[in-house]
Amino acid sequence: MANIVILGAGLGGLIAAYEIKKTLGRDHQVSIISETDYYQFQPSNPWVMVGWRDRKDITVDLAKPLRKRNVNLIVGRAEKVDPANKCVRMPDGSQVEYDYLVIATGPELAFDDVEGLGPNGHTQSVCHIDHAEAGASAFETFCKNPGSIVIGAAQGASCFGPAYETAMIIETELRKRKIRDQVPMTFITPEPYIGHLGLDGVGDTKGLLESEMRNRHIKWITNARVLKAEADMVRVEELNEDGSVKQIHELSTRYTMLMPPFRGVAAVRDVEGLVNPKGFVVTDEFQRNPRWPNIFGIGVCIAIPPMGKTPVPVGVPKTGFMIESMVEATARNIAQLIEGTQPTHKASWNAICLADFGDGGVAFVAQPQIPPRNVNWSASGGWVHLAKAGFEKYFLHKLRTGQSETFYENAALGLLKAHKLKDHS
Repeated sequence: MANIVILGAGLGGLIAAYEIKKTLGRDHQVSIISETDYYQFQPSNPWVMVGWRDRKDITVDLAKPLRKRNVNLIVGRAEKVDPANKCVRMPDGSQVEYDYLVIATGPELAFDDVEGLGPNGHTQSVCHIDHAEAGASAFETFCKNPGSIVIGAAQGASCFGPAYETAMIIETELRKRKIRDQVPMTFITPEPYIGHLGLDGVGDTKGLLESEMRNRHIKWITNARVLKAEADMVRVEELNEDGSVKQIHELSTRYTMLMPPFRGVAAVRDVEGLVNPKGFVVTDEFQRNPRWPNIFGIGVCIAIPPMGKTPVPVGVPKTGFMIESMVEATARNIAQLIEGTQPTHKASWNAICLADFGDGGVAFVAQPQIPPRNVNWSASGGWVHLAKAGFEKYFLHKLRTGQSETFYENAALGLLKAHKLKDHS
């Protein structure tokens, strides 16, 4: 019997637990280590920030569905991964031993990289349900005495969709409250252009997102490097293409949400041969670490080179469909190793994104996520808002009932068929 341990119970970790157990069957043990006893659907956090959702709507108690799948749940924070001894060390001195380890921790949020950044500083975040709830409280206070807003991402971030969504959703909510005319809005991003998304754009995301911002009277600054966040001001450098400083902006603000820089979590940082200098897990084409071949990495915690050189470094996002394909490859490769053969399965790295704007949105499909692509498609409309709300309900229902299936693949195929792109799927 093989003992498989999954570190992290976010999107990648939870669906990995389901998929690996389904693939390996009852003869092998699967355990998941989670800092909390619940899963949170992070894509809904911008809705929490404006009061359209609350915690109970977007969280899943892990105990019941994992018990149904016969997956062991270990609630606690991992202290350190010890590859030489094939175990995960816990803060109380105990250790969780493994034959195969799947690292799916997501990132650590490096708020401390920028002075004044984060919930303990002067900016809000949609990276965690706790942050979104704090942001919702601050938003209600803001609406009683409205003023300027700054939304966007700091240098080192590698997830830009939530920043765009937050800006548009807040703008929609301000219109509903009939105070939009009192709120100048500015979007700041390290991307070289609006709609780059860390992917050098998908279809016409540049045109679609610029058009949305113009229509909503949201100004923007690209090639932006945040120097400091204060309670009433964000100081930003705007860079030229050669990396020189073009202009320094001091943006007045009463409400700020910035996606933070990402780095690898403490449990894997500085483990020789496992991670790169920023603490992200190094993997090969089979999601396996070259130095420690019984360790796999999936999701936001893995190292992916940037798309190319940009004035401000821009990371590559790991979208749900891409992560799901990593999970499927990992489950099948572990099965092959248990059977005594070498792994052959590779993730497709396809991408689907539904970016909700409150009363509309932008969707894109990229196959593969990294260009050049076989499918490079984007579209916008009110249907995107409805599609994302529907997917949220479908996804959470499946997780709560312990069902394992290709959530994002089904959604992507639905979009491709609806827009007559199915021959390229």
